[in-house]
Amino acid sequence: MGKSLKKFLKIFVPIAFGLFLVWYSYNSTTPEERKQIIHYISNASPFWVSVSVVIGILSHISRAIRWNYLLEPMGYRPRIINNIFIVLISYFANLGIPRSGEILRATALTTYENVPFEKGFGTIVTERVIDLLMLLLVILITLMLQTDIILGFLEEKGINLLGAFGILFIGIIGLFIATALIRKSKSPLANKLKAFLNGLLDGVMSVFKMKKKWAFLFHTFFIWAAYIGMFWVIKYTVAETTTLSLSELLVAFVAGAFAMSTTNGGIGLYPIAVSAALGIFGISSVSGDAFGWIMWIAQTLMVVAFGTISFIVLPLLNRNR
Repeated sequence: MGKSLKKFLKIFVPIAFGLFLVWYSYNSTTPEERKQIIHYISNASPFWVSVSVVIGILSHISRAIRWNYLLEPMGYRPRIINNIFIVLISYFANLGIPRSGEILRATALTTYENVPFEKGFGTIVTERVIDLLMLLLVILITLMLQTDIILGFLEEKGINLLGAFGILFIGIIGLFIATALIRKSKSPLANKLKAFLNGLLDGVMSVFKMKKKWAFLFHTFFIWAAYIGMFWVIKYTVAETTTLSLSELLVAFVAGAFAMSTTNGGIGLYPIAVSAALGIFGISSVSGDAFGWIMWIAQTLMVVAFGTISFIVLPLLNRNR
């Protein structure tokens, strides 16, 4: 398979899959249910939607500030306003082409702040590792808070828990064995994997070596609190979801987080995943779909609007640089 075809498929397949899920979601509802969902969306409280958007913007600003804590030890201190615009542009780009935002982000930092591409990209990889660890922490907290409900749901669906834990155990053992073999191997592929894993480890450890590590950790927790917060306030836009607790909403938040990484910006899959998770707690599919679509539309429009503005303003702001 040629490189151009692979690149095309990487872009086309997630978008096509997302559009298929939009079609599937549409056809799996009755005309009456679609009418109710549209009613919920069109009558969603502008106040709570705006609060969600504002919280989302604050998370991006916090990410832009945190970025400098990774760059400062290397002798670089970009302007915060440039960081904000670059971060918004990267999220906008990811809606169209998966992972293009990270490359564009490092490129823009090189263009406007003279930070070498490899160094800027290295800090972005470090960010992604930290974000992955935070997602795992949220998943762990969610499992602890909703253990009985989640286990009951899995049993109801006929999922063999003993078999699932067995597979997990075998997977962990396999991971340890594979790690040991890679450490001992001298093959080019093993050396590349070791270099990659060591780079990730160095990125994580660099957090604890930086001068402003506490500020970095504060912004890290703030960013994820903001992600949860902008999801939580949307519950007030749908009557049936207003009584949901934070721990119940965390289950839907985690489902949505996985959906976001599967298709471009979660198109199609995000509302389905959120609705399915809310259904565990007795929320109707109509209300669940409405919740998912309101959240997805609000955040996607925010990224599109502010990403477009950033594309225009960033070059103008730096026209003399």
